[in-house]
Amino acid sequence: YKSMHRESVQNPKKFWGNMAKQELAWFQEPKKVLEWKVPFAKWFGGGRLNLSHNCLDRHLDGPRRHKAAIVFEGEPGDVRVLTYQQLHDEVCRFAHALKGEGVKKGDRVMIYLPMVPEAAIAMLACARIGAVHSVVFGGFSAEALKDRIHDCGAKLVITADGGYRRGQVVNLKKNVDAAVAASPDVRRVIVLKRTGTVEKLNEIDRWWHEITDHQSPDFPPEKLESEDPLFILYTSGSTGKPKGILHTTAGYLLGAHLTTKWVFDLKETDLFWCTADVGWVTGHSYTVYGALSNGATTLMYEGAPNQPEPDRFWRIIAKHRVSIFYTAPTAIRAFIRWGDQWVEKHDLSSLRLLGSVGEPINPEAWLWYHRVVGGGRCPIVDTWWQTETGSHLLTTLPGIHVMKPGLAGVPFFGADLAVVDEKGKPVKDGVQGKLVIRKPWPSMLRGVYGDPDRYQKQYWSEVPGAYFTGDGAKRDKDGYFRVIGRIDDVLNVSGHRLGTAEVESALVTHPAVAEAAVVGRPDDLKGQAVVAFVTLKTGQKAGNDLMAALREQVSKEIGPIAKPDQIRFAEALPKTRSGKIMRRLLKEIAAGGAVKGDVTTLEDLNVIASLQSSSSEEG
Repeated sequence: YKSMHRESVQNPKKFWGNMAKQELAWFQEPKKVLEWKVPFAKWFGGGRLNLSHNCLDRHLDGPRRHKAAIVFEGEPGDVRVLTYQQLHDEVCRFAHALKGEGVKKGDRVMIYLPMVPEAAIAMLACARIGAVHSVVFGGFSAEALKDRIHDCGAKLVITADGGYRRGQVVNLKKNVDAAVAASPDVRRVIVLKRTGTVEKLNEIDRWWHEITDHQSPDFPPEKLESEDPLFILYTSGSTGKPKGILHTTAGYLLGAHLTTKWVFDLKETDLFWCTADVGWVTGHSYTVYGALSNGATTLMYEGAPNQPEPDRFWRIIAKHRVSIFYTAPTAIRAFIRWGDQWVEKHDLSSLRLLGSVGEPINPEAWLWYHRVVGGGRCPIVDTWWQTETGSHLLTTLPGIHVMKPGLAGVPFFGADLAVVDEKGKPVKDGVQGKLVIRKPWPSMLRGVYGDPDRYQKQYWSEVPGAYFTGDGAKRDKDGYFRVIGRIDDVLNVSGHRLGTAEVESALVTHPAVAEAAVVGRPDDLKGQAVVAFVTLKTGQKAGNDLMAALREQVSKEIGPIAKPDQIRFAEALPKTRSGKIMRRLLKEIAAGGAVKGDVTTLEDLNVIASLQSSSSEEG
């Protein structure tokens, strides 16, 4: 690892040139590995390839032809299996359908589907013809969908009549109708029949099966240039205009392919389950593209982890014999809260590797995940990366690196990461600073769609010559990075900088706590006061004694300066459908103001009312 990483950073052209040649299927090999003019990179110039061809066609000449590519389970319990040959045929048929609707290379196509195989088919069909897809998570509102359609100039939308979530039908078509009514450039809407809840289509609509079933199962892939755009993915949680992260073909594919192969120690016999929806970059890179380019079997599940009971994930793992399980800390903390008994009901002996993604995982949750889910035998890869980075940049490699609970790990190949101070100079080990990337890497974003100035200003102006991740971090003496969380989630309390993730980690080490979220509140004396929102494990009761114990716990773990000034117990925390805590809402509640802004992506709107009336104590 050390010699390979050193070469990847010191001689990236040689390293990545060799990797691209070895790992990807090219129609025409690149003539130039890298052109770099801060902040714009071009990788593998002169090369021609197709991502769909890399994920499908190249597996059809050998034993993978009849291997399962996708194993799908819907929330109602329906199961489908698509082999690589069958998936290839479906993608080709849908590519013909898109062409028949006038979609050309470079056109933008919006995908707004439930977590069903057709989502992957639509993505791969767009890639096959050179259209640029933009997947929007099904939890987003009609207004959010409209904004994204307008920003990227989509001419076609792919959706379904509905999807299943918590035993209910999510009416996706209704949202699309509202968004398209305000989007005159959209010429066609293709509708997948999933729930049977829509009987009549609008004039602009076509049923998926009616325009696809009769098509040929053979569609030659477009020979695309390495830097041809692949997808635009809008980052969630940002204020103002949506920020469309643009990724291109070859560099992105190489990053997703290699990280899937090496970080997850992928074997031919694995069943790989990344629980992320394809509406997020994790679903792009690890449910679809990274898994399929490696010829793996990937599992897709449509619904909620506690439908009909809190053991749905464990039931799926046992039923399908999942071997690699990749999920988010927020889900892990929910599992802890629901109780070990739901895990222990099922035989999880098929698992051999666990992964964590999406936010820093606190050591307590890491240890539970390792002990209860992994049976103490499965390595855990705690991956750090972003929509913008395209693939993992910090992780351990199983069998090579020692695992350290709470630390993401070491840089992946090609990742030149550093922790720097306000002036951009590296800080000493153990000192918190800004996490930056000092050299280009293949799967990096190529910009903010339609707004190069925003790309320059947002990512490359904070630390001259380096990409600023927006995260704070520390590095230990062994070179392991601990990602503290967003810099804007770092509190300044009486001149002391406190990472909210550190305070949260201290709180959840208490045996009564299931989950905690910490925010800052303006304070005349301290600058910022620490406010903690806490949910308890089943059977635990809130009270003054517990509040005092929790404040003491934080004091013990971090120091008296980090003691929460206020603790508010709540039944649940406000989360998006993807499981991310909406800290903006908690900050507004903590400051005593009204909740403002868009809350349509919340999983449960009732959470806001319960938080505003939650019991609390001032320290």
